Amino acid sequence: WGTGGAGGHGGQGGGTGGPPLPGQAGMGAAGGAGGLIGNGGAGGDGGVGASGGVAGVGGAGGNAMLIGHGGAGGAGGDSSFANGAAGGAGGAGGHLFGNGGSGGHGGAVTAGNTGIGGAGGVGGDARLIGHGGAGGAGGDRAGALVGRDGGPGGNGGAGGQLYGNGGDGAPGTGGTLQAAVSGLVTALFGAPGQPGDTGQPG
Repeated sequence: WGTGGAGGHGGQGGGTGGPPLPGQAGMGAAGGAGGLIGNGGAGGDGGVGASGGVAGVGGAGGNAMLIGHGGAGGAGGDSSFANGAAGGAGGAGGHLFGNGGSGGHGGAVTAGNTGIGGAGGVGGDARLIGHGGAGGAGGDRAGALVGRDGGPGGNGGAGGQLYGNGGDGAPGTGGTLQAAVSGLVTALFGAPGQPGDTGQPG
């Protein structure tokens, strides 16, 4: 009996000032598995990629064993001047009863004119009775002069084989032009970014 422990968060990577440095942020640790009766632990969040550093991916949620819900996936790390990282997958529900954990949302791109939002993590599957976890939302692409794309949403988890609904997925939003959209601006910088794909239902 018992709930799995949460995974630790990844540390920040990259430069903190001056030119971008290609540092690697830490990934989030996976959540612990649940006991015979108990929920899986949540995955840790990925580290932030600062000043062009590579963002860390979110940790996977822990699986439940017999009765219990899967742990939620950790969020992907945000990034500036690079891609947002992918969110972690949700853990599976218990073999007898329990919902799948939700996928972690993809990391956003917070600054700069390069990079796209991270993909949302897939939702965890229910196994016998329970609902599939929702796919994580794709990372948003905010504040870019040049339009860039939002991250794709994660697929929803499958519903239980005996009973349960599949999980939903959600896209990220695309970046927008900061300047007024005109023929000249669009010709120079391109159109606003497109939203990411919507994750498929479980």
